[in-house]
Amino acid sequence: MFQYDFVINAFIAAGIVAVVSGVTGYFLVMRGQTFAGHALSHIGFAGATGAGLIGLSPLAGLVGFTLIAGVAMGLMGERLANRDVAIGVVLSLALGFGILFLYYYTSFATQATALLFGNVLAVDMEMIRALSALGAATLILLAIIMRPLIFASLQPELAEAKGVPLRFISTVFLALVALAVAACAQIVGVLMVFTLMVGPAAAAQRLVNGLWSGLALAAVIALAEAWLGIVIAYHTDWPVSFCIALLSATIYFAAAMRPATDRHAH
Repeated sequence: MFQYDFVINAFIAAGIVAVVSGVTGYFLVMRGQTFAGHALSHIGFAGATGAGLIGLSPLAGLVGFTLIAGVAMGLMGERLANRDVAIGVVLSLALGFGILFLYYYTSFATQATALLFGNVLAVDMEMIRALSALGAATLILLAIIMRPLIFASLQPELAEAKGVPLRFISTVFLALVALAVAACAQIVGVLMVFTLMVGPAAAAQRLVNGLWSGLALAAVIALAEAWLGIVIAYHTDWPVSFCIALLSATIYFAAAMRPATDRHAH
């Protein structure tokens, strides 16, 4: 299978996205913000279709809209916490705007389908360079804010008392989630961002106690799911996104059979 350039490109792109998604998703699950991450993917779809409507790059629209939405969610702070209904309404509205933009620009339909469900086998070197830049920026910035982010996630009251700027950390983190969502959507589509961003992280938190071991395991699980999903898709002719989603669900439910670990232990 590696005699084909498109397969090699798919493995490189999926590898980049899987590692970024696994690491970022670990904190997303730990902070209980998985639904917000899902909403960002739908908002990104509206951005991508809107960008296509006015002749811009869909990736630029996806990144731009998710980034703006992530910053806005972070600035809202506690007013957004536990407001699943409000987030759900915004999610539905964003998807509706995406459909409206498609209505006025039907020639974008093929690209829109790829955005919704992913098409890793169509990734070219230009996209790989873009994903590399997104991934590097996300991981570098996450490393910079990691210590206060961990403190704010596990002991927010104490962190605030110690002077940690909770709203700023939350805003920066959700902006990084937005970048990771934009990258992830290129592989599995906006409708299945949960597959790589939440599944591996949730499984890792079920299987190990330590923070660093959990981060590493989440990245490894996401990488294994992405690469094995491509292999299965190549040999069965099934959609890659379905194969990755199937692996993600299988691993998570297998991990869920065990008692949840105490991730505050380390």
